[in-house]
Amino acid sequence: MESARIGSRLRAIRRSQGLTLEELAAAAGMSVSTLSRLESGKRQANLELLVPLTRRLGIRVDDLVADERPDPRVRRPPIRRDGLVIVPLAPEHAPVMTYRITYPPRPQAPEPRVHDGYEWIYVLSGRLRLILGDQDLVLEPGEAAEFDTRTPHSMSAAGSDSAEAISIFNRDGARIHTHTTPQD
Repeated sequence: MESARIGSRLRAIRRSQGLTLEELAAAAGMSVSTLSRLESGKRQANLELLVPLTRRLGIRVDDLVADERPDPRVRRPPIRRDGLVIVPLAPEHAPVMTYRITYPPRPQAPEPRVHDGYEWIYVLSGRLRLILGDQDLVLEPGEAAEFDTRTPHSMSAAGSDSAEAISIFNRDGARIHTHTTPQD
């Protein structure tokens, strides 16, 4: 079982790097037959065989033997900032940052801000006011917006009820939206 998992990972990595069985076997100093049997799980993997292969592929042995099914659940605490409740929906080091944000009702929309990044927002409930440049929009549940965050923008609940939305942005946008200061 373990040999098959290591072999399939080895094959996938070799192929992703555009290498043939012959090229990798020659670079690692082993026969094509040995590499083929390793990849198919018919040969027991050992360090003597894996170390030259991982060196040539630029990976660690752990990359071949690590648990294949890490816990996919995201368990990060909510962030409370300026009356917002920001719930992370992606792991901390994910390439795309995703959050569920609850916007409380306010007497006035926050002052528009500008920062590097790009944002996509989808309204789950309530009504969300989006000020984007000279546009003053109200998004209803099921509506989405996508914009460059270098355009002055602000978001708040429209009306007397909270609004809840999913926001997706890059790291720059995440840092601006989730940064907390000691007085928060």
